[in-house]
Amino acid sequence: MTYRDLDDTAAFDALKDFSHSKPGIADLLTPETVRCYTMAAGEHLMFSYAAKGMTPEFVSLLQDLADECHCTDRYRELLGGAAMNTGENRAVMHHLCRGSEGLPLCVVSAEHAGFYASQRDKFLKFAEQIRSGAIKSPSGHVYDTVVQIGVGGSCLGPKTVYEALDGYVGTDGNSKRLKVFFLSNVDPDECADIFSRINAASTIFIFVSKSGTTQETVTNFSFMKKLFSDMYQGQCLEAQTVAVTDRNVSLPDRDKYLASFYIDSEIGGRFSVTSACGGVMLSIAFGAGIFSRFLAGAHCSDVLALNDDIRKNAALMDALLGIYDVNILGYKANAVIPYSRALCGFHYHIQQLFMESNGKQTDIYGRRVRYETCPVTFGAVGTDCQHSFFQQFHQGTSYVPLEFIGFSEGQMGQDFLSGGHTSQHRLNACLAAQITALAVGRSNADPGRAFDGGRGSVLLFGDRLTPENMGALIAHFENKAMFQGFLWNVNSFDQEGVKLGKELAGLALSDSGNDVLRAYYSFF
Repeated sequence: MTYRDLDDTAAFDALKDFSHSKPGIADLLTPETVRCYTMAAGEHLMFSYAAKGMTPEFVSLLQDLADECHCTDRYRELLGGAAMNTGENRAVMHHLCRGSEGLPLCVVSAEHAGFYASQRDKFLKFAEQIRSGAIKSPSGHVYDTVVQIGVGGSCLGPKTVYEALDGYVGTDGNSKRLKVFFLSNVDPDECADIFSRINAASTIFIFVSKSGTTQETVTNFSFMKKLFSDMYQGQCLEAQTVAVTDRNVSLPDRDKYLASFYIDSEIGGRFSVTSACGGVMLSIAFGAGIFSRFLAGAHCSDVLALNDDIRKNAALMDALLGIYDVNILGYKANAVIPYSRALCGFHYHIQQLFMESNGKQTDIYGRRVRYETCPVTFGAVGTDCQHSFFQQFHQGTSYVPLEFIGFSEGQMGQDFLSGGHTSQHRLNACLAAQITALAVGRSNADPGRAFDGGRGSVLLFGDRLTPENMGALIAHFENKAMFQGFLWNVNSFDQEGVKLGKELAGLALSDSGNDVLRAYYSFF
């Protein structure tokens, strides 16, 4: 099938025409529309998009765009094993790490699903042996700490999920938690600091590199080995290290590692948190049950994303509204604001997911696109960020669409009642107030106290940040990024710009490359 660029579609032209006469958000936002424009984004996660100024005609035009760009057809092609990573001529199989039931697979993709399931069974069993003490460190210690060594997708997604679920698991007296540190930055201070904070004799290390040669990861592992050897008189760090890498890569001294688990080249780094890249660490830290629930939540969202009707497909609706913001309204940024301290690092993962996936200037055929693609994506936790950059959101000259996330309950099971309201009530009141204030605004004779309103947002919400809801959040945003790539007709699954930086870093270290590179490196 041949796919057309966004601005070659009739539906895109119709949306542009509609935008000139579309009623304002404040005029359209009522209690009835808030209730009407809400749908499931997971088994227990909901998506509200009324504050984007929805009308039946608007929804119909967005549906036309999704249909003309073959969004769900392309998703089915992806699940069927087509080479959707056109730059590297590879399939894209990360969805199959969390389950295959209800997904349209072919023989090839079914084989991948079987391989991922077999690896998952192996590392879940291994994790329980670590947690139970059946497998101890070479010095006889029961493992109580994990250090994951990786960079990019081998760190940001796994770290986000670990931080998000640590408090939840801590409220269950029956669930053992291991402390986890993430070593990603090649800055030597980071490695030295982590080593100073752990008891290395009771720490299990996880080396995560799909290629086995990632410069930052190999350097950090070698530095950690040196610190370990100096402390324990030449003992081998590999003996208490798990390797996670591509099944086709031959790691040096692989037989010295405590265990090895595998992914393959069809799983991109920023989409790998539900694979062994995140699963080994999460199942050791929290147990097989928690990780399995996380996968189940992600799989539920993957199935919902197959819906052709955008009113039943939250990820696709979210993607389409983002396209409207960027390519018709001209907005160049997007903010993701969770009202949950457990999601304090969520925006780092989301930045990589969107900006590395869709920050592209050529379409899948190698032609330069004629329109904007991925907006600058950033975020922080509410309510803290209300006191930093929200002033710009309300009254700034640049409009920034927002994606809010909120929950009815906290994770820790503790709260404080004062004046008839709990802290969670006040947190959610602040969230609701921001959505309303941005959309409706306020008139005032003093221009400094007037708010235009008309600033749209969407909301993902649920009862509590459970493993299932965290899985649904991860899958929702992954699928949103995928659908936006389809709509922009770019390849969301490679990262040539990242590769260029790595190549130039290697040249700088070898004292080669261009004169400008050598001039900058000479400063250090």
